[in-house]
Amino acid sequence: MGIIEILGIAGSVSLLAGWRLYLCVFATGLAMRFDAIPVPEHLASLAVLENPWVMGIAAIGALAEFFADKVMWLDSIWDTVHTLLRPVGGALLALAIVDPSDPAMQVIAFLLGGGASLAAHGGKAGARAVVNTSPEPVTNVAVSTAEDVATAGMLYAVYEYPYWAGGIALVLLALTVWLLMLARRIIKQIFSFGKTPKELPPE
Repeated sequence: MGIIEILGIAGSVSLLAGWRLYLCVFATGLAMRFDAIPVPEHLASLAVLENPWVMGIAAIGALAEFFADKVMWLDSIWDTVHTLLRPVGGALLALAIVDPSDPAMQVIAFLLGGGASLAAHGGKAGARAVVNTSPEPVTNVAVSTAEDVATAGMLYAVYEYPYWAGGIALVLLALTVWLLMLARRIIKQIFSFGKTPKELPPE
């Protein structure tokens, strides 16, 4: 597996960790256990991800996240609690996947992985906060289910077809930016609702 494919996998998984951290930890451990991705020698300690106990806890976390994410406002509380956990988890997942010979690349992978997870988390949390303004629960469940399916599908694609990983990472990054911009615009409209033209802030 070449460096481009490995970087693509690291970027994709870090971005997806901003949506579903526990599912990404479980899937990465599973991929390592079945040798879908190699464990770097200098990061052998991160092989703990394939430990049955770690995978079991990650599976429980993924199950809890699956249900918490379907309940209006509970999903936002869950996202708030995971504001620190997801970026750190994404950064560590990037380290677990990338095997650079240059130590500087390890630092870059850690920082970019954490930054990608934080951005994806911000896009998800912002979009879900907007969805929660809808009084009916169907939209919330539909959006959460779409996230579940998309995360599982893209994780499978990333590990099964590493040559696609770079493209998937770019698509995820574009989606994250779009979600952040959409959430910002809708939240701005919500806070501007009911104001007279004179009260509206200048563009």
